[in-house]
Amino acid sequence: MKVTGIVLAAGVGKRMNSAFPKVLHKILGRPMISYPVDALKAVHPERIVIVAGKWMDEIKKALKDDAITYAIQKKPMGTADALLKAKRYLGDLDGTILLCNADTPLITHYTLKKFLNHHRVKRNTLSFISFNTDSPSQYGRVIRDESGRVCGIVEDKDATKRQKEINEVNSGIYAMEAEALSCIKKIQPSLVSGEYYLTDMVEIIYRENGKVGTYPIKDSIEAQGINTRADLSRAIDMMRARIISKWMDEGVTFIDAGRVFVEPAVLIGRDTIIYPNVYLEGNTAIGQGCTIYPNVRIIDSSIGDDAVIKDSTLIEESRIEGSSSIGPFAHIRPRSIIGRGAKIGNFVEVKKSTIGSGSKAMHLSYLGDASIGDGVNIGAGAITCNYDGRMKHKTVIEDMVFIGSDSQLVAPVRVGKGAYIAAGSTITRDVPAGSLAISRAEQRHIEKWALRKKTEHRKQKTENKKQKTKNR
Repeated sequence: MKVTGIVLAAGVGKRMNSAFPKVLHKILGRPMISYPVDALKAVHPERIVIVAGKWMDEIKKALKDDAITYAIQKKPMGTADALLKAKRYLGDLDGTILLCNADTPLITHYTLKKFLNHHRVKRNTLSFISFNTDSPSQYGRVIRDESGRVCGIVEDKDATKRQKEINEVNSGIYAMEAEALSCIKKIQPSLVSGEYYLTDMVEIIYRENGKVGTYPIKDSIEAQGINTRADLSRAIDMMRARIISKWMDEGVTFIDAGRVFVEPAVLIGRDTIIYPNVYLEGNTAIGQGCTIYPNVRIIDSSIGDDAVIKDSTLIEESRIEGSSSIGPFAHIRPRSIIGRGAKIGNFVEVKKSTIGSGSKAMHLSYLGDASIGDGVNIGAGAITCNYDGRMKHKTVIEDMVFIGSDSQLVAPVRVGKGAYIAAGSTITRDVPAGSLAISRAEQRHIEKWALRKKTEHRKQKTENKKQKTKNR
């Protein structure tokens, strides 16, 4: 049977107290709206229509999906009005509409599939997901007649004192057949808010002897909406816990699962161990048997099997091959490749460079715009001078080169295979393979210099005392 997905995203979200729309606030690196949209996509609708307000362009930019149709609701006049705005894009609709709110990011596609199947089996004109809660004040109450049939939904601000005591509430997630849309024009504005409520369709269909039903869910967390910053924080915690639980089932060890953040698109291999305060973001892929120590942040990068990422390391848009060791306090900047078994150590920064297999840069180095071969040793404090004030230039270091401590390689420059660079050298010309390059001033010894320095110091000290006495 045909399905059309609709997402309502035109609400202002005043309680967020934000300069941008509620539905674009991020949950683990992704805008809130992307979660219900993805859940809808998983039920394979023929199309998805998003009803947005003045922030439509920003929502389009965030979702980056040309297959989505957008309907504009210039003035927020309620959920029924929003559905009416979407209706004009539905054409000769045949089938079922599955409608979600953009601020329900925790709903899963598993629940939507079960809900849709329930709706079809019951042959309802309209169904909605309901749940019981001890804190129903944010939700519309489900009203039932004497026989237990659903006969209406009353919004909290319109509810009587007795109705407010009802704990069964509406999630705002609906399935409805095409004929239900004819009820929209019969909806009257609320006397309190002046808005047109989609919930009023329930009473109209009930009065006209249509079939309305609920799909109660036990896990009310899935259907809870985001209205405040506190709601957003809780949703982040719930999503984070859901993702980490999934990876634990897949064989990943978390030393402190409550203090790790893993975004939805991240992949993690079996037998990897992750310590606290680790952030894995974007399209990151972690191999099998890796160890990621505390305070590490990895963004849009791949980490090969058995790699070790040590404390307080940042890796961005780069590839780390298997069995490598990175950190502690290392920074791997975008477009870098660290070869198999390579070691990047304390306070080393790598930018847009390739480091060959088995190569080492263990201390206090900067390697920018460099191509470094296999088995290279980079001494402490060595740097590539890649910027001349106008342009970046490349440094090439071939296999098995030894770069002495505190050396500067002024690009563009090439160091041939097996060459040695003496410590403290400034290299401005290409170095032939197998040679030693040394560039430093000749060492001189000035005899008894230290003794004379001490004598001068004592004499100056005595003169200063005399001057103070005289001034008194």
